[in-house]
Amino acid sequence: KANCRPDGRELGEFRATTVNIGSITTADGSALVKLGNTTVICGVKAELAAPAADSANKGYIVPNVELPSLCSTRFRSGPPGEEAQAASQFIADVIENSQMIAKEDLCIASGKLAWVLYCDIICLDYDGNVLDASAFALLAALKNVQLPSVTINEETGLSEVNLKQKNPLIIRKHPVATSFAIFDDTLLIVDPTAEEEDLATGTVTIVTDDDGKLCSVHKPGGSPLTGAKLQDCITRAITRHKEVKKLIDKVIKSIKPK
Repeated sequence: KANCRPDGRELGEFRATTVNIGSITTADGSALVKLGNTTVICGVKAELAAPAADSANKGYIVPNVELPSLCSTRFRSGPPGEEAQAASQFIADVIENSQMIAKEDLCIASGKLAWVLYCDIICLDYDGNVLDASAFALLAALKNVQLPSVTINEETGLSEVNLKQKNPLIIRKHPVATSFAIFDDTLLIVDPTAEEEDLATGTVTIVTDDDGKLCSVHKPGGSPLTGAKLQDCITRAITRHKEVKKLIDKVIKSIKPK
C-alpha cells in the first residue's frame, strides 16, 4: 500500500543491473549479468556442423539454462529440474520468436557447413527473476561473439578456418525480458526477488524488441491478468528495453579496441 518493498524499492523499480562482457576467455562470447543478487553467466561456444537436410541454408542455436545446487538451496544436483527446463524452453522461444539472429546468417556453405552456437546459461546466485537475467546475459554474450572466417577449399572439399580474421555475429533484434509478480490479482511488482516470487499469486514475463513489438508473453499459470494490467506491463517493458539496450551499448563501446 505504501508503494514500498522489503528491499526499499518502489513497486515499479528494478534492482541495480550490471553487465560484464567477455568474462570467459575460453568461450567465443560471454557475459555476466547481475540483477541485484541474482547472478547469471552465459558462455557461447561455436562449432561447425552439417546443416539439417530440410533447412540446408540454416545454422543452429542451442540454448541451455542450468540452475545448479550451488546457486540456491531450492535446487538439487543431478539432471535439470522443471524450472531449468522451463527456462531453457523460454530462452529458445525468445530466440525463435524475436528472430534476434537469422539462422541463414550462420550458414557457411549451403547444405555443407554451418555454425552451431551452444549457449550455456548458468545461474551462479539465485534471488528471483532468473528469466530476465538469462535473456539479458544471452543477448550480451551473443553481442560479444567473434566467429573466425571459414572457407571451403574447392579442391579438397575441406573447411579452412582463418583465426586471424574474425567477424561479429549479426544481431538483428535485441529482445529484452521484463518480469512481473502478481499479488492478489491486482497488484503488479517488477523484477521480483526469490522471496517475492514465493509469495506471489502468479508471474508474467513480457519480451519486447527494438521496435517496441511483443516477441513473447510467458505466463505460467497463476492469477489471471486483465487487458489493462497487461497493457501496463507492456508499456513498462518497453521502457525497460531502452534502459537495457543503453547499458549493453555502453559496455560494448567501452571494450571496443580504440
